[in-house]
Amino acid sequence: MKLLRYGEVGSERPGLLDQDGTIRDLSAYVADIAGTALHPASLDMLSKLDPKSLPAVPGSPRMGACVAGTGKFICIGLNYSDHAAETGATVPPEPIIFMKASSAIVGPDDDVLIPRGSVKTDWEVELGVVIGKTAKYVSEDDALDYVAGYCVAHDVSERAFQAERQGQWTKGKSCDTFGPIGPWLVTKDEIADPQNLKMWLTVNGKTMQNGSTKTMVYGVKYLVSYLSQFMSLHPGDIISTGTPPGVGLGMKPPVFLKAGDVVELGIEGMGQQKQTFKADE
Repeated sequence: MKLLRYGEVGSERPGLLDQDGTIRDLSAYVADIAGTALHPASLDMLSKLDPKSLPAVPGSPRMGACVAGTGKFICIGLNYSDHAAETGATVPPEPIIFMKASSAIVGPDDDVLIPRGSVKTDWEVELGVVIGKTAKYVSEDDALDYVAGYCVAHDVSERAFQAERQGQWTKGKSCDTFGPIGPWLVTKDEIADPQNLKMWLTVNGKTMQNGSTKTMVYGVKYLVSYLSQFMSLHPGDIISTGTPPGVGLGMKPPVFLKAGDVVELGIEGMGQQKQTFKADE
């Protein structure tokens, strides 16, 4: 299934995308794509519905973030061998973990605001992993039992805030609108192998990133298990698993985003996003 949330900011409704590309309303069955609606039993119930029996949503509504109620937005740094190489970093012996504030989350096509004082706003297409039930001390073999599905995540970053302002990376990752997710949460049964997905990103129509989850250092199973040793993962939590090469920071000379730039990105089987970057007044 491709689950989604549609409607104006703060008034999103749950839905799904049928095989014909029509949005169908799920409000009669779940209150939102959040919490217990992500549990395996709930997803199984939704999978048995006939999409054509659900109300069709007219027009082309705004797409909200594909998951609501996210408590933790956990990101993994330098998790692609080829991305680590382009930044001159070595592959870490354990995953690098940092947090992106959940207040950064926006819809997949919402405008992204370049924060005041920013000179190094950058792009990163990433595979997002959405947790479906509470995970604590889980094994790698069992890890996918705790995953509801996957989504496109854009880990927008301000590199000067991230690396030149002292301390940890979080403040360069958590600016308002720096976390577009969606358009859909694709349930895991639709993804045969999360470690074999093409991913791409363009800026103003020019391809910047053209990679694959094949080059991930630490895969989805490992990351879910690893993180669950340090903290409980709850339904709606998102793990953003790192980016392939082609970020602005890695170019010679570096290239960063400015007001008016348009970024498009996507992952095989998961849809795509499109954002216009604007100055945060």
